[in-house]
Parts: sequence; C-alpha cells; structure tokens
Amino acid sequence: MNIVPALIALLAPLSAAAAPAPDTVAERVKPCLACHALEGKAGRDAYYPRIAGKPQGYLYQQLLNFRDGRRSYAPMTLLLENLSDQYLAEVATHFAGLRAPYLPPRAEGTLAERTRGAELVRHGDSSRNIPACVACHGQNLMGAAPSIPGLLNLPRDYINAQFGAWRTGLRHARAPDCMAQIAQRLTAVEVSAIASWLAAEPVPAGASPAAALPAKMPLECGSTSAPASSAASAAPPPAADRLSERGAYLARAGNCLGCHTARGGQPYAGGREIGTRFGVFVTPNITADRETGIGRWSADDFWRALHEGKAPDGRPYYPAFPYTEYTKVTREDADALHAYLRTVQPVVRRNAPHRLDFPYGLRPLLHIWRALYFEPGVYRSEPTRSAEWNRGAYLVEGLGHCNACHAARNVLGATSGPVLGGGQIEGLNWYAPALTSPLETGIAAWPLEDIERLLATGVAPRAAISGPMAEVVRDSLQHLTAADRRAMAAYLKSLPQGAAPALTAPMRAAIEQGGKIYDRHCKDCHGNDGLGAAGAYPPLADNRGVTSASPLNAIRSVLSGGYPPSTQGNPRPYGMPPFGQTLSDEEVAAVLSYVRNSWGNRAGVVTAVQVGRNRGSGG
Repeated sequence: MNIVPALIALLAPLSAAAAPAPDTVAERVKPCLACHALEGKAGRDAYYPRIAGKPQGYLYQQLLNFRDGRRSYAPMTLLLENLSDQYLAEVATHFAGLRAPYLPPRAEGTLAERTRGAELVRHGDSSRNIPACVACHGQNLMGAAPSIPGLLNLPRDYINAQFGAWRTGLRHARAPDCMAQIAQRLTAVEVSAIASWLAAEPVPAGASPAAALPAKMPLECGSTSAPASSAASAAPPPAADRLSERGAYLARAGNCLGCHTARGGQPYAGGREIGTRFGVFVTPNITADRETGIGRWSADDFWRALHEGKAPDGRPYYPAFPYTEYTKVTREDADALHAYLRTVQPVVRRNAPHRLDFPYGLRPLLHIWRALYFEPGVYRSEPTRSAEWNRGAYLVEGLGHCNACHAARNVLGATSGPVLGGGQIEGLNWYAPALTSPLETGIAAWPLEDIERLLATGVAPRAAISGPMAEVVRDSLQHLTAADRRAMAAYLKSLPQGAAPALTAPMRAAIEQGGKIYDRHCKDCHGNDGLGAAGAYPPLADNRGVTSASPLNAIRSVLSGGYPPSTQGNPRPYGMPPFGQTLSDEEVAAVLSYVRNSWGNRAGVVTAVQVGRNRGSGG
C-alpha cells in the first residue's frame, strides 16, 4: 500500500557524554530565526518576513498552511512536514509573545503611486467589492488577534509577491479564501501602489495587534475560524470490530496512510504523486467508497492485490506499489487489513492516471518484468531463530517493506544487490543507507534499547532521524507495540555486516576552509568536539550518516535543515536550520568535507558539483 521511503539519517555513536541543550521553546525554534531573525531579513533568494509579535492564530495557520500544502515554499514545507499541530501551536505562541524593534520604513515608488495606495488601503473600492485594508487589519494596520496579521514594515517586493501568489493559487487559505478574491479584483498597478504605500509607512510607536477581530468582517473569511486538525496529525478512523481493529494496527505497521494520503488531503483518499525515473505514479483512493475507492472489493480481491500484485480484473500493478514485499503478508493479516479499510470513511475521489514516459505506460510490458523479478510467496519462519526474531523479520521484510527503499534498484526498477544493502530512494533525492554496513548505520553494535527508542521516537542517544524516515516514524513506527518494535530491533541488529570500504584521503585545503565555516555556523549546536547536545543535536563525531559512502543525505540536511518527527515519546523535537539560503555550493562542500574528516571521521571529500546537483531538489 505504500512506498513512503525509509531512511535513517545522522546515525552517530557517542564517544563521550554530551551536554544537554536547554529545554526551552526558544532553543527549539533556532531554525526559524536562522532565516527570519526577529525583525525579518532579506536572503539570497527570498525575503523572510518578521514573525515576532504577530497574532498567534495567524502564525499558527501559516505554519499549518506551509506544512499541508496551502502555501508553496519548499524550504518551509520540508522544515515543518513532520511536526504535530500541537507543536506548531507552541511555536506560534512563542513568536507571538516576542517583541523586537521595527526596521525603518523604505519609501519606494512614486508619490502618485503611494497616494493611490493610501486611498485603497484606507477606503477600498466598494464598486468592485474591494474592502479597505483597515477594515480587517485595523486602523493602525497592526492586525488583530487571533488571526489577522499586521501589514506594516514589509518590503514592497514581498507584498507584491504575496498578492501574485494569491492570484496564481500558489498561496491559498481555507475556504472562503477572502484574500484570493481580493487579489483577483485588484489590478497589478493597484497592487504595486498598495505595496509601495505600506512599505513607506512607519510603525506607530507602541502599536500592537488589536485584542479582537472586527465586529463585522467585510468579506467572509475562512482564516478567522479555528483551523481543524489536519491530515498530518489525524488518527485513522476507529475500527468497528476485533478483526478490523487488528487491521487498523496492521495498516499502521504498513504505513498505508503515508502513501495513500495527499499532503493536506483526506486519509486514505489517495492522490499523492510519486516521481520516479519512469514518470509520475499517483496513489489510488483506498477508502470504502464503492465507486472511486475499494468499497466493492472482496477479501479475495484484496488478497490478490497484496499477494500477487494484481487488480480485481487481473491487470498487473506497477511495482511502485510494493507488492514485491507485501507478498510475504499472511492471508489472515490481509483479511484484517481489508476488514479495516471497509470501515474507513468513504471519500469520493476519482483516481488520477499515472503520467509515465514511453514505453513504461504500456502495461503489457509488466508481464515481462514480473517474469524476471517477481514470485509470490508468504513469509516462512526461520526455525533456528526465536519467535521474536521471526516476528521482526516478518514486519521488516513484509508489512514494513523496508527493502523497497533500503536497497539499490536496477535500470528496470527492480531491487538489486544485497537485501537492505542501501540505495538512492526512487523518486526522492535521499539515500536510504545500508542496514548491513558498519559505516552507514552501524546498528549491529548498538544496544537493543537504543534501536527500539529510535524507532519509537525518532531520536536516541546515538542518532536522530531526518528525511523521509521521519514520516515513517511519525505515521507508523511510533504506533506499534513495544513488543513489535523490539522484535524489529532484534532482527535489524542481527543482520550480517559487510566489510568497510576503503576511504579516500582528505583534501587539506578544503577541510581547513570547512573548519572556519563550522566554527561560524555549526559549533554552537554540535560543539567543538562534534559531540552535539544530548537529546537535541546529534553528534557528528563517529557519525555513520556523515561518513556514509554517499554524502547525499548530509548535503540535503545542510541545505534544507529539518526536524525529527513529533512523536508521543518526543513531541517537541529540536531542529536544524536550512543553510541553503546562506551558504554557497563551495561552502557547503567545504564544511561537509571538514565534518567527514574530523574527530576521527574518515570519508571522501564533498565537491561543489555534488552540492549543486542537489540544491533545490524536493522530497
């Protein structure tokens, strides 16, 4: 049901005890200040607006909008995608309570342009149903609690860009989207006039947002109502009986929700796009709707899909649906999953077609692929192993479909090489490290309890999870029983470890330059000795994620930053700021070369070409 990628990033055994980080929200939101500062600031590719002192409800809704896809800015989405509603509300509350001086206003545009802007801001245009800005944002234009922002102290280009995003649909809010309506009614000249006047206006001394919304809003506005819990934090529908209750648990174990829910969409209604070298696959609706979902499927139909990779009418599925792993699921578990999905709230959502390049859209070719690479078969217990080990193997090899990501793929998309031997994740610019390598994960040497904790919370004394694996922990692994997580840990710990590959010699000049960058940008969190801060910032010394043969994950982490997932065991994780906006390709390569060759680490250097190839990549 799912090909959500699995990735353990920044796995780092500690060589000594590291000091803990302050247990405060201020410490946890450092990634936000790296771009926005307190007063807002311009970066290389964008302007980052002031967030200190804005109404809490407004900040909270914008965080939800970025995370759930209603606002389009990839760095923000990547930073927030695995954080819970509750944690985002805490972040919003923190910034709403901050006070900082305002930057001086900037007079831009002509006097005539600013005069026209003042007219629209103060009075609007009733003939076109354009309300005055002051009608919602207050006479002093500082906004109103809980959800209307202030408009002053923003650059003209930034305001213009936001209106453009509303006009084109790159930015939208919950319906009814009043700002999208207003943006469509204003001309480009009028937008520029409004932006020029707002940018030139000083912030009144002592001004702050009004304590309450206007008694009557000029337009109906979805942003002024409390946001509903979003799909990213939503629990699956309750199960109706014992069989479907077991199926609900198995759906968590298989992370069906992860692939079959679009960003910000309804659970299990499909629509998530998965890019690959063959084209784009679109996940189907698996709710109980009889016309557009799987509400008409029998238990035999469902078993055939998992076990044989075939639709009810006999058509073969593309292996983007990992039936190559799900074939190991038992019939009893398949029936329980089917029983649960029949209880899922029906959603009417027709399945979009895949968009595949020629000749991959020719489905008859799948018969050749299946003859070469697929053979149905359920998991067979290893009689010389314990019941716990076999349970772990069943979950990892079958329902968890870990090999779908943690293995290399050949030119036809079939897994190749050693099982769980590592590989770049199809369609995502992340590398799923080898679980059998002492250099890439090294978990065979971990205490069993550390592996369990990593699966449950996304952090452990020796590691922090980032990248696509954070979604797997958030939606799946944290919800498993302690016994099942321990079984998976026992199996993973037992995997045979390959020999460490030869390491390249460091390039001294690049490493020396990287050390200076590390001192400026990294030392405060990760320390002079690379030990990090216990429970907060992962150590870099002897770090398997850093010294992996492929530097891809380390490059992505530096460029995009990110947080481990919000979980029950770690609801308010610490994060890393993105440096893609502040460091050049050469600087990122230098600092990573330094980290990969310091404190006893030894690995190949990173080049600016490698960094540039991964800059701006999503996923």
